Amino acid sequence: MDLSLVKNAQIFADLDEDEVAAVGEICSEQSFKFGQKIFSEGDPGNRLYIISEGEVRISRDVPGSGEEALTVLKPGACFGEMAVFDRSERSTDAIANVDCKLVTIARADFELLMDFNRDLAYKVLWSVVRLLCERLRITNDNLRSFLAMSMF
Repeated sequence: MDLSLVKNAQIFADLDEDEVAAVGEICSEQSFKFGQKIFSEGDPGNRLYIISEGEVRISRDVPGSGEEALTVLKPGACFGEMAVFDRSERSTDAIANVDCKLVTIARADFELLMDFNRDLAYKVLWSVVRLLCERLRITNDNLRSFLAMSMF
């Protein structure tokens, strides 16, 4: 497996070579065909994913409207990490937008790695904090725009 894919994932960007290699040891690969569900809203959040090849569509089912695509993720993107960190159910669907290959990390393996390597855990958690702040700012901007448009 190409460790540069792990190193370039936002949540692992601060790790040194040895730490990236340790993450690489717990990675596995999965392939999905176009249209195949990777996970569904409500599924247990038992692994995170990094896109190696292809695209993944993150969406939700809107009653009365059908599927609403929230974003399409490209190679190098990490997804599914929220449910891994807070042990919650999936909040969206993830669907192969084209045939794709994903690097996956099981929650149990990830937690074990972080338990036994506090420096790695510290770096990953700070990266996740920054990622979540970035996503929250985008959500706030989108909400502000939506509210401004709905007033007219």
